[in-house]
Amino acid sequence: MPKNYSAICTARAAAGLSVKIKAKELSLAAETLMITELLGKSMEELRAFCVALGEPAFRGAQIYHALYAERKFDVLQITNLPAALRERLAREARVTLPQVKQRFASSDGSVRYLFGLGAAEKDKEFRAENRTSREKDQEETAGQLQKAASVEAVYMPSEGRQTICISTQAGCAVDCHFCLTAQLGLIRNLTAGEILGQVLLPLEEANREARNEKKEAGLKPAPRKSGVAPPFAAPVEAQGKQGQQTNIVLMGQGEPLLNFRAVMAAVRIMLDPAGLGISPKHVTLSTSGIVPGIERLAQEKVRPKLAISLNASNDQQRDALMPINKKYPIAALINACKEYPLRTWEHLTIEYVMLGGINDAAEDARRVVRLLSPLKSVKVNLIPWNPGELPYQESAPERIAEFRRILVERGVPAFVRYSRGRDVMAACGQLALLQIDGVPMSVASPD
Repeated sequence: MPKNYSAICTARAAAGLSVKIKAKELSLAAETLMITELLGKSMEELRAFCVALGEPAFRGAQIYHALYAERKFDVLQITNLPAALRERLAREARVTLPQVKQRFASSDGSVRYLFGLGAAEKDKEFRAENRTSREKDQEETAGQLQKAASVEAVYMPSEGRQTICISTQAGCAVDCHFCLTAQLGLIRNLTAGEILGQVLLPLEEANREARNEKKEAGLKPAPRKSGVAPPFAAPVEAQGKQGQQTNIVLMGQGEPLLNFRAVMAAVRIMLDPAGLGISPKHVTLSTSGIVPGIERLAQEKVRPKLAISLNASNDQQRDALMPINKKYPIAALINACKEYPLRTWEHLTIEYVMLGGINDAAEDARRVVRLLSPLKSVKVNLIPWNPGELPYQESAPERIAEFRRILVERGVPAFVRYSRGRDVMAACGQLALLQIDGVPMSVASPD
């Protein structure tokens, strides 16, 4: 053993400690420089974020108002914040809207948006409370949150209202056999900000187009009042009418209840009068029948309307069409619907895709009546199947009419809902990242 062995050990220990300290410093520096995504954060999260920056909590409320009520997506434009804070936010935070890769305009006025979403980087979270064990379930796997992806949304303007169909996942794992989206498989869950972006961007484009039309017509655009963005666009504003009613349907790609936390974070902001300010009567979530998710949604104080995608009159049919039925069969699904607490103004919507020669017989209709008999307030939307490269065909109009007649005569309100945007693959069940000529688009967003 060398005489200076003790000194050598001391020197090595000091060097090791120095390396650890430098590594810790680098780690802290990286965390300090982490860019925080603001879009999708609640008011409580933004308040906590500002406190972490050493700012008063009320600055978070100002950012929240600017993002969702004023729809300002450049932090430098939030002029009620101090200049120094705006400059710091420009360095350390961001507001990321989806990239429009392509728009497909339908002859009926609908627009299918193909959005590119970048890799969802790990973001430092600022929460007033710790996450519950429920929120740490398999839907939140980090691997799913790292992939770039493409998703679709559909903007559907009508006289006096506009409807936006949005996606909650890129692709879908539920594998409904009559739906083109199922062919994509599940790519990843979307974040709350990515879900909200599908609402905000089409609304902003519609509003900008309306204002440009007024300018071209020589009309003075209506000024914004109190810094608040127009109440979800108003192409009819020039005629002195009120802004359009906006409906949001979570019926695009994905199963919303398998991305519960992010979906509900986005929905709370949509329904918050201080956020997007949309009425719960005008936001609908559609599920393939995830029974635990339905039960979980029932516990939420703030929630959208609920629609159940049934599509079959017995378990044998539904097992073949929707494999999720093998896990949550019709009896369990109907029981969850029976226990679901409807509000005084609310009804449960049952969606039934009409597949020619498969689920559209008169006996199917009579079985559906019996299935729905335990439910208090229900209506049925009969949806003619929208064509795609799948081994199904549309029901004949007379079979749809007969199906509806049987339901209505037995006291079940039923309506035939023809989808819009069929010619640009924007209709129900057609969202599969397709170009008009049927050539798939790349799943990954471009550099």
